[in-house]
Amino acid sequence: MVEFFKVIWNMLPSTLMIVAPILIAATGGMICERAGVVNIALEGLMAIGAMTAATTHVLLETTIGFSIPLAFVLAALAGCLFSFIHAFASITLRADQVISGTGINLLSNGITVFFCQLLFRMDRSQNYRMGMQSGFGGIYPTAWIALIILAAAWFMLYKRPWGLRLRAAGEHPHALASAGVNVIRIRYIAVLISGILAGIAGACIVLTQDIQYTVSTINGKGFIALAAVSFGRWLPLGILGSSFLFGASSSLAVNIINIDVLKSLPSELFSLMPYLITLITLIVFSGKDYAPRASGQPYDKGAGL
Repeated sequence: MVEFFKVIWNMLPSTLMIVAPILIAATGGMICERAGVVNIALEGLMAIGAMTAATTHVLLETTIGFSIPLAFVLAALAGCLFSFIHAFASITLRADQVISGTGINLLSNGITVFFCQLLFRMDRSQNYRMGMQSGFGGIYPTAWIALIILAAAWFMLYKRPWGLRLRAAGEHPHALASAGVNVIRIRYIAVLISGILAGIAGACIVLTQDIQYTVSTINGKGFIALAAVSFGRWLPLGILGSSFLFGASSSLAVNIINIDVLKSLPSELFSLMPYLITLITLIVFSGKDYAPRASGQPYDKGAGL
């Protein structure tokens, strides 16, 4: 039993490495849905961020000493830019938010490969020499970044007037508008923040878990982050727990050979667990009314008259 807990403890760095991007993307999804906009595009936005970060780092790592921080910044900007498409379609044009997000997911598959073909003459980026290095205890800085982002989101949502307005935009947008607050602007800001965080999450994945960007780098983690928002009931502490659950199950698939009581089980079982948990989450919460009331509903000024 002591050996078992020792193995679990040794898994902590790899678990936190996997949890960090899921938590960052889920935080962005929570903010977006709290404002009333469903962001199915998290998967595609993470891919855009990952491709941007990998390209920046591989092209500049031998010429400047801060290619990794720059990669994170540019990944955030790329995520923000592409999330503007979703914001314009779903808020200004009042298009179906699920279809808009799905369109961005499909667009990201093509545009990332297109740019890789232009820059590297193949459907992926070149390998970089060295990714982000782990810190004290083997824990990557991305774990602390994720916790700081979540804490900042909690503070803004529950301790600042702006957070109250954002939550009202997802619950009673017409009541908020009657108080003189611009609901459209609040929702735009929320979607753009979600894009920034998704871009950062994509950069976290490619710079810690991989050595290049490929079309399978994200591999459904955006949808897992979306499920973490639902499983966490759109609450900061809830998405922290759900993200850790998803990340731990993924980490088990890698470390199962080191756990005597589990090594007899196929590793594919644990690789399947994040997606299985996602399906179970959808079933369990399908009849629950935890989501913001106006989430997924286009805001029409005239509808409240």
